Amino acid sequence: MVNPVDRLLDRLEKVRGRNGQYMARCPAHDDRGPSLSIGEGDQGSVLVHCFAGCLTEAVVNAVGLELSDLFVSDPRYYEFRRLERRPQVDYKALCFLLRREVYVLSAAASQLERGQPFSGDDWKRLERVMKNFERLEHVR
Repeated sequence: MVNPVDRLLDRLEKVRGRNGQYMARCPAHDDRGPSLSIGEGDQGSVLVHCFAGCLTEAVVNAVGLELSDLFVSDPRYYEFRRLERRPQVDYKALCFLLRREVYVLSAAASQLERGQPFSGDDWKRLERVMKNFERLEHVR
């Protein structure tokens, strides 16, 4: 089975890019430089955007394809592609986690500064904070 992105890229000129993000000449207008962005969506479908304003349908028709050719026809294909991809880091969620953990550490420091002892639950929470910070070591 041919990957929908590769099916489109094979019909375009001046393709540049890698890792699922490409630029090429748009076949729907007289394009002197690459103005067509091609990517792969979460479900394996092709994402197409012409910065000159050409409609996606005009782009695919210009290379002899249909809009349906931009989508994965076999769900097993998407599952295979999903497994071979490197997981993406959700940096927004990561920042939220870090902010929350810093608040916990700040509250613990404030409690220590006032001379108040930690309860068993406080110590468990601090251990979880430390484990979360250790997990960040493996984020790429």
